[in-house]
Amino acid sequence: MGNWRPLSERPAGAADRSEPRHWEGDLIVGSHNRSVAATLVERTSRHTLVVALPHRYRAPQVARAVTATLARQPAHLVRTLTWDQGREMARWADIEHDLGIKVFFCDPHAPWQRPTNEHTNGLLRRWLPKGTPLDLNPLRLSVIEDNLNWMPRRLHNWQSAADIYTQLTRNHQ
Repeated sequence: MGNWRPLSERPAGAADRSEPRHWEGDLIVGSHNRSVAATLVERTSRHTLVVALPHRYRAPQVARAVTATLARQPAHLVRTLTWDQGREMARWADIEHDLGIKVFFCDPHAPWQRPTNEHTNGLLRRWLPKGTPLDLNPLRLSVIEDNLNWMPRRLHNWQSAADIYTQLTRNHQ
């Protein structure tokens, strides 16, 4: 994957969640690898984006989908992205170039280094169960995103990820 950046180089504010703007990403895969979606989670708020990948998960398609999705977020709230070392991220430099951010990679076989995303993917499995085809209908994915983002969370004193993300959007302009 070239000169990729290891997780150890990610800013301290990302690691301890003391500053927003740091995202984690991963794939969730449906039965028989026939349906795939990317998940993107902002580490501080836990705001989640679910991105359909209808043409599987080859690197160019993943780079385009991730870039397009993060480009729709307030630019001041997108600074880094952390991913695993899967082949789907071979075009990580395109994401960096197009968004002006840095992409970091976890150690091999270390999903716990993206705990926010791993936990979120577990929550998403309520709507997209393992071993079943993923329903990649954009309206359905939007409903799932809304359900997850508006769910009250104990870690946010029962505010939702959407509430926290909205506050971050206003406070960091």
